[in-house]
Amino acid sequence: MPFNLMNKRRFQLLALGILGLLSSTSFSQPKVLDRIVAVVGKDCLLLSDLNAQVEFYVFNNRLDANTPGLQKQVLDAMINEKLITARALEDTNISVSDDEVSNQLDALIAQRIQQAGSEKKLEEIYGMPMTKMKREFRDEMRKQIYAQKLQQLKFGDLQVSGPEVEEFYNHYKDSLPKVPDQLELYHIFKIPKVSDQAKSGVRAKAQSVLDSMKAGGDFADFARRYSQDPGSAAGGGDLGFARRGQFVKDFEEAVFGLKENQISNLVETPFGIHIIQLLERRGESVHARHILFKIQQDSSTVSGAVTFLKSLKDSIGYGASFSDLAKRHSDDKETGPVGGFLGNLTADQFDKSLLATVKDMKEGEISDPVEVDYGSTKGYHIVYLKKRTPAHAMNLTDDWKQLEQLALAYKHNAEYQKWVKQLREEIYWESRI
Repeated sequence: MPFNLMNKRRFQLLALGILGLLSSTSFSQPKVLDRIVAVVGKDCLLLSDLNAQVEFYVFNNRLDANTPGLQKQVLDAMINEKLITARALEDTNISVSDDEVSNQLDALIAQRIQQAGSEKKLEEIYGMPMTKMKREFRDEMRKQIYAQKLQQLKFGDLQVSGPEVEEFYNHYKDSLPKVPDQLELYHIFKIPKVSDQAKSGVRAKAQSVLDSMKAGGDFADFARRYSQDPGSAAGGGDLGFARRGQFVKDFEEAVFGLKENQISNLVETPFGIHIIQLLERRGESVHARHILFKIQQDSSTVSGAVTFLKSLKDSIGYGASFSDLAKRHSDDKETGPVGGFLGNLTADQFDKSLLATVKDMKEGEISDPVEVDYGSTKGYHIVYLKKRTPAHAMNLTDDWKQLEQLALAYKHNAEYQKWVKQLREEIYWESRI
């Protein structure tokens, strides 16, 4: 098999992330037996490409690999993707910068490293060092971005009108999915205050470890001995690669403010006190390790938080506004400023513990204080069930937004199919199976 075609297959598998399916496969030796199953413009698709995509489709959709017509269905989709890429590369209005390619490739590789468990494991799976992986996959990533941009130009402004939504509903109403229970929930959240004495004791211990490390101590050794993070301590505090937005705010600000191999000062988050070291940064992804020192709450502060929440519930019973109290008192920095609003969502979209709290509540009721996990400690909240919409068949009155989204998806698919049919008439392609 030509080497560049083998790299295309590897890139497709990297982009798909079929790490579980590939765990027993070695890519250091390309398969000798392979053949071309389709030609699109100046590009071709190999049987190995097709088989990999079929495996991925079967795995993701829990299908029988021997389903009649499955191979042809997958091949048709792959041909369509190649047609779009071919047209995108011809479009002089589309440009892709080196930075765009680097950022998307770095993000993709960082995600796969996290799935594989380590950079070394990913290198074993794809049979090449990281530097070569980045070099070999750049061209395929560039093509993928071209195709993404062309589809955005083609369909990015697609909308549906009111009459189109109604027409869609009238045509498909008997086959539309049933809307599950929907809840509109709010809460006021309090974190029991930690005594100054408890916090200063933990900070003193953390500072002592930090001082010892700066004097020449080994970070990984200290993490194994002192870190109270059960998920990373045994691995020397290693957190693997993570993208911006995956850490809590204070931790993220600290780690993205470090230079490679630099160790932070003490950083406090809801999880406790951290010492952080940045090992490597790739665009908006970082590879870091940390040592966590938890701060324990005491019974008196827990009792105080619960009593305070009970007093807020009583105040609401006498006419106070739940929204106003949430804005003034909630320790949830995301929902507090918007009156404690947790969402107006279907029941299956909320956390199970939250559902357990509200399952027997009626509209307008407020729960008693309930314990919830918050980082490595505990918090407490009262929950307000403003509205409960029972499960029902979709209708234009109650479910317009959802119907609008479904109608838009239907229209997008119809326009996509028309476009692909046109591309098949304009660009040379040939299936060989």
